[in-house]
Amino acid sequence: MIARRYLTHIPRIPALVFFTIVQPIIFILLFSIVFGNAIRVPGGDYTNFLLPGIFVQTMAFATMGTCVGLAEDLHKGLVDRFRALPMARSAVLVGRLLSDTVKNALILVIMIVVGYIVGFRITNGFFPALAGILLLLLFAFAFATIGAWIGLSMKSVEAANMAGMVWVFPLTFVSSVFVPVNSMPLWIRPFAHNHPVTATVDALRGLFHGGPTLSPLIKSLVWCVLITAICLTGAITTYKRVSSH
Repeated sequence: MIARRYLTHIPRIPALVFFTIVQPIIFILLFSIVFGNAIRVPGGDYTNFLLPGIFVQTMAFATMGTCVGLAEDLHKGLVDRFRALPMARSAVLVGRLLSDTVKNALILVIMIVVGYIVGFRITNGFFPALAGILLLLLFAFAFATIGAWIGLSMKSVEAANMAGMVWVFPLTFVSSVFVPVNSMPLWIRPFAHNHPVTATVDALRGLFHGGPTLSPLIKSLVWCVLITAICLTGAITTYKRVSSH
């Protein structure tokens, strides 16, 4: 019921629809058309290099929606209203995470269609592609738990908005989303090589187009499991604490 409530509210908020669907499409068009011929990448096809990165970046950016949404629910009294109903105390948290996962899946479908329009192709077969999509949704869920923990920990919606944004941008831009990590300055490569965004992007490129897959896939899965275990536990603990006041 809670997840359905969140999903039915999406079309009623035009700004939310814009930023969750149109913004990723703008990134695809901007980087693939404007910068495509200026950036050298392995294999030579920048569109096929770029799109897996944009998919991962979009799933990471969706964390901000989870963060701000839960903060609004908490500070505008929704949690208090649901507390009087015969449901689990964590229903609002679980409903938000489930609805955001469904929303991310729909956004991903739209982005793949737009990607095919601008020249993106999956060349490694159906089952690796399916594995890549499932990996993306796992990554999105893991990052949503980060947003949930942050949103429930902040004292205001404004603070949640800033806290949900400040770490996502450097993590996605200092990664292999837009350029190969080996093209970056030497001092930043160790960080860029070893965080979950780069691991997931590299695994996705391998699953979609062939090439090295096993090592980045294992890294990505380990990151997703660790993030989910730590942040979901933190979010549930924080939610129980704040909802009991």
